This record gives sequence, C-alpha cells and structure tokens, in this order.
Amino acid sequence: MSLDEDKLKKFGFIERGPKDAINIDPLQTGGILTEDARKALLEWGDGYSICDFCGGVLDLIKKPPVNEFVHEALPEFIGTDEVRLTHGARESKFAVMHSIGKPGDTVVLDGLAHYSSYVAAQRADLEIEKVESSGHPEYNLDPEGYAQTIEKVANKSGKPPALALLTYPDGNYGNLADAKKVADVCHEYDVPLLLNCAYSVGRMPIDAKKIGADFIAASGHKSMASSGPIGLLGVQEEYADTVFRKSPTHKKKEIELLGCTSRGAGLMTMIASFPQVVERTKHWDEEVANARWFSEKVEELGLIQVGQKPHNHDLMFFETPPFYEISKTAKKGRYFLYKELKKRNIHGIKGGLTKYFKLSTYQVGRDNLSYVVDSFEEIIDKYTEE
Repeated sequence: MSLDEDKLKKFGFIERGPKDAINIDPLQTGGILTEDARKALLEWGDGYSICDFCGGVLDLIKKPPVNEFVHEALPEFIGTDEVRLTHGARESKFAVMHSIGKPGDTVVLDGLAHYSSYVAAQRADLEIEKVESSGHPEYNLDPEGYAQTIEKVANKSGKPPALALLTYPDGNYGNLADAKKVADVCHEYDVPLLLNCAYSVGRMPIDAKKIGADFIAASGHKSMASSGPIGLLGVQEEYADTVFRKSPTHKKKEIELLGCTSRGAGLMTMIASFPQVVERTKHWDEEVANARWFSEKVEELGLIQVGQKPHNHDLMFFETPPFYEISKTAKKGRYFLYKELKKRNIHGIKGGLTKYFKLSTYQVGRDNLSYVVDSFEEIIDKYTEE
C-alpha cells in the first residue's frame, strides 16, 4: 500500500504557534525548557541515543553522569533514599500502587486527586476510598479526614488500606494541604503515604523525609523544565526492595519499570535543566508573592479566586463572572476571551472557557503578569462599553 502524496504533505515539520506568547498554562509554565535543555534536545533527540552508553541498566550509566544524577543528586533533591526515572507522575503512582497493594486492597485518595490517580488504582485492581474536601470555596483537606477514612476502610474490610495518597498541590485549585500532618496520621495506622508532587517538585522545595512521605511521584515535563514524557519516583528505604524488585529471568531489570523507562531527550533535558531547577526552588517565596499579587489584582476586576487564601502556590482557579456575562452577548460567544487573549499574545486559557478557568503564574514574572492583568481589564472595558 502506498500513501497518498497529498496526505503526506500534511505531515513533516509543524510550527508551534504560541511558543513565544506569555504562557500561563499550568501544564506548561514549569516545563518550559532552559537554554541548556534546548541544546540537549537537539544533541540527544535521536531515538534511544543515551542507550549507546548503557551496559544494561539505564540509571547506572556513568558517562554521561546518569548514575550520579539518579542515585545521588535526585535523592538529595527530594529527600528520598532511592529515586528512579519514569515516564511521568502517573506511572510513578501506578508502580507504587501495583507493588505495595494486592488486588482487592484499598487505596485512600484525597478528594482533589487527579484522574490519573484513580486510573492507576483501577489498573492495579485496588478499591478506592476518598477523603472529602471542605468544598466550595476553599476546598481544604483536613488531615484528620485521613484517620476517619482509614478507620472506615478497616471496619469495612477488616484491614487498613494498603496506601494513602495526597495530591500536593492539587491540580485544580493549587491547594497545599498540611502534608506532614497527613503523614503523621497515616503512620499512626501504619499506612504508607504517597505524595503526588507533579506540580511541586521542581517548582518549590520538597523534602520527603521532613514531611514524612514514604513515596514521591514527580513530573519532569510539568515542573522540571524537561521534554516530556518523563517523571520521577522517590521511595524510602523501607519500601525500596518491594517497589524496585528485580525480574527473576532478567536479573538487572526492575519489574515495575519494565526494565527501562525514559531514555533519550527526556532524561538529558532534565539533566541539562537541573542546575537551574535547583536554583529556582530557592526563590519559591517570590513565586508565591507574585501569585498572591496577581490574585489580588484580578479580584479587583471582579474575578474570584477559589481555593486557599492567602494562596500558597502558583496554580490558581478563578470564577470569572465578568467574562461569563460578556460571553452571553459577544459575537464570538464563549470563544471571545480566547481570541482576545490571542490578539494580545497571551496563551494558556483554553478556548471556550469564560465562566471559570485555571492558570499559573510560575516564572511568568511581575511585568508579564501586570500585562495580563491590564489585558483582562481592557477586554472587560471594551465589551462593557459596547
């Protein structure tokens, strides 16, 4: 069979439109490559280029220094005894659930957990119980809710949950629960705690040992200036042999990782960005200050920040009555806002959203954030005057 030449013309190099825009998309602000990572992407982008240097175990490669990165630098960075590369936080979560739990066991999830936490548990044949949040408008999680849910599981099944998970922060509202208290509560019942840090490791300081977390799931493409898909799995010593158990037939290969995980561009861009990623976590207070400033300014325009206040993370959710009212009569309907922002070179608010949306202020900078605020105001004034 031969492919039609006209169809083939649709493929090949495709330019990315919004790459030079002010980007406030939570999925992207922490994953924008550093200049060194862009060089690494070209240098190591060919297939499994890193495998040229592999003696059978990816994370034991000495030149380039993958072994030192994975087994020394990353454990120190996130405060776990062991670290492995994965294809993303969801794969990290599944590896823990699949190795720690048995079919029919229960995992306790926070009520703000990402859908991939549910899917990971379902793929591992685990039952799910939720710790509900306080609901609108703050959606706070009470650490004592974990105690109540763990007891509920124990009473129902005759044994405690195999695992508890806390999303830190959650991906909708950017709330940061008291992870240390959650860990303390879980450990009172001998239940290990997995932190989903897809939006925190690489943005803000994280130390699993200080928190008391037994496992950490992290995302390189969301928060560590890496080319995706790539993630991290951090495990404390007590559980390392279980999670990283080896194949009986292929002695070097770890079963939960299917032998090897992210290789090539994802890994090498993460290594290239790492010095700057470490440095930027030292300036987290500035990022929080920018987020709070932005929230205050847009609330003066009639937008309403939902979630914890004062906010402690760059990811925020806003209810947006002014834009929703405009969308009822605007010529472009609910797509008017996306088009108006595109004219102003602002990217990240999904097309069609006017009643509410989430965004991230991470690494955007006060000047650009001020421009976004001014743009929101201009758009509201423009349609109010018509």
